[in-house]
Amino acid sequence: MELRDLRSFIEVVIHQSFTKAAAHSYLSQPSFSKAVKKLEEELNVELFDRSTRHLRLTDAGQIVYEQAQKAVESLSEITNLLDDLKNVTSGEIRIGIPPLIGTLFFPTIAMRVQEKYPNVSLHLVERGAKLIGQLVENGQVDLGIIVLPADTSKFNVQPFITDEFVLYVQKNHLMAKRNTVEISELKEEKFILFSDEFTLHDYIKNVCIEAGFIPEVSYQSSQWDLILELVSSQFGVTLLPKSIYSKQNNPNVHIVPLAEPTLYWRLGIITKKDAYHSFTLREVLKMF
Repeated sequence: MELRDLRSFIEVVIHQSFTKAAAHSYLSQPSFSKAVKKLEEELNVELFDRSTRHLRLTDAGQIVYEQAQKAVESLSEITNLLDDLKNVTSGEIRIGIPPLIGTLFFPTIAMRVQEKYPNVSLHLVERGAKLIGQLVENGQVDLGIIVLPADTSKFNVQPFITDEFVLYVQKNHLMAKRNTVEISELKEEKFILFSDEFTLHDYIKNVCIEAGFIPEVSYQSSQWDLILELVSSQFGVTLLPKSIYSKQNNPNVHIVPLAEPTLYWRLGIITKKDAYHSFTLREVLKMF
């Protein structure tokens, strides 16, 4: 049973005539007759009562007509739904973001998407950057925002934001009034870092090791605001992106620029390489 035969049958029913159906279509009368005959043979029923002057549906024909309409409508609905996707009028994007990045940038991302595509919903998944990569690779999120570099053999990588690291200290700390500070000068300090599931944990440790010392870590946390509260309470110092400073309002926390060479926090958007990207995802990616 083919869709075009069902469509032809519906046209004949609507016009109650093979001739009139042909007159309102690009098909010939024999084509309509052939389509209906084919359906009757496949279903082993008579669809029309041909004993009268005007075509009338048989009981079987009425059933086939009603179901054919539903079938055609359902297939048309598929086209409409796909058109919605292509036009990005609906859809969901699952975004994996570390909490720090989410705090700084997700509200702006959500607002931009909402303004342009009001019927697209964003589902936020907050994990450490190391875990975000796994979620993208496993298809559990559509895109992730992580600290670069990323494995380009697994991911499509699109640069997002670049920021610089600064030293966060309590306002009465000896370095609080300095214009700049060298990383090597922090070797006697206690550090408060993100927990080891976060890329920043390893990054800060490696920066210190390159400066000639292994940092003493007094506390670890998955929450940036708790890290700064610990700094404010003089439990240690930390290195974090400068953009965080504008998000916090603790007057006891000061920042000090790092001496050259400047340390940069480079963020990127990753999607799984060679994976299917929905119409909605492709359009949203263009916004970054």
